[in-house]
Amino acid sequence: MSFPVIGVVGGGQLARMMAPAATALGLELRVLAEAEDVSAVPAVPFAPVGDYRSLEDLRAFAREVDVLTFDHEHVPTEHLLALMAEGVNVQPGPDALVHAQDKLRMREAIDALGLPNPRWRAVHHISELVAFGDELGWPVVLKTPRGGYDGKGVRVLRSAAEAEECDDWFGTMSPLLAEEMVGFSRELSALVARTPSGESRAWPVVHTIQVNGVCDEVIAPAPELDPAVARAAQQAALTVAESLGVTGVMAAELFETPGRGPGFLVNELAMRPHNTGHWTQDGSVTSQFEQHLRAVLDLPLGATDVLGDWAIMKNYLGGANEDIYSAFPAALAADPAAKVHAYGKSVRPGRKIGHVNLVGGPGSDPAALRERASRVAAIVRDGAPGTRADGTPSDPQENA
Repeated sequence: MSFPVIGVVGGGQLARMMAPAATALGLELRVLAEAEDVSAVPAVPFAPVGDYRSLEDLRAFAREVDVLTFDHEHVPTEHLLALMAEGVNVQPGPDALVHAQDKLRMREAIDALGLPNPRWRAVHHISELVAFGDELGWPVVLKTPRGGYDGKGVRVLRSAAEAEECDDWFGTMSPLLAEEMVGFSRELSALVARTPSGESRAWPVVHTIQVNGVCDEVIAPAPELDPAVARAAQQAALTVAESLGVTGVMAAELFETPGRGPGFLVNELAMRPHNTGHWTQDGSVTSQFEQHLRAVLDLPLGATDVLGDWAIMKNYLGGANEDIYSAFPAALAADPAAKVHAYGKSVRPGRKIGHVNLVGGPGSDPAALRERASRVAAIVRDGAPGTRADGTPSDPQENA
């Protein structure tokens, strides 16, 4: 009996969270890890260290797997084309993946598909950036086409004078992407999956809450979202996936824009499991991690129904508590219905180290669920009150 071997390039938390889904399906998961201490290594038996920027490292890793997929989108396009020319099964393929790697290519594709884009321009030097801002009105947003994530590679420029201070970016990458500063009511995410043979499924559109450029909370489905807007957003994501030949999971991050276009604009694309889909681990019939594995193997896709009325995901970042396990007893006791996920990372202020999921049944209140999830996440992040760093109860007199 032979089951396929899936190779994941990148050893971050997304690869780590694919491991339980692979085990449940009887699949072997292997990871090309950036270092011996990255998140996925403890969860995956075969995790050699290699450089995703090295064609030879990629070639050696791909030689032993049946399909190659990704924890991130940073593998050079030319390396993936070379692997495909040698017969490697790459999912998603480089012709699709480039639209998640390069924001200029993405904007061009969204325009070509007739989907709602912010106003944008490729700018080669500061004079073009200033002309764009003067034409649209300040502020404008300047982005590096490649390499940015979680708010990195983004500048908000409020005047031509601020634009003149961007020499450092133009000196390292050109052209850059200039976009209008979109006035939006909230951020949404439309998560879909597609197989190489063309089957596709969509999860409900969710409301995402960003703090300092990092996803902080997700509410599924998005409360009080006009059903017509929800359907249009799902269809837009499915159209992108189908038209670009995306395989696996894809997230279309959106700005909700009531009264403009279909009620939303496309912000960014991600062609892999995504932070805005972590709620599916406990809140959907099929998690995004299982669905991604099914999709890249061209297996039938699973149902995407929500398991309750609402599902909440709350990220927790590194904070005051360096020994997060010491807070687990208090966190788990605080809300037995909450599911705490930890990424096995060392604690660093501002670093994503885990999330909490909570599902609400009939009649549940999403605001109350958010408060509960936030309380559990805060205990993990900050440490349990009345607990020493080693997890033992403190003497009440110590705090007198």
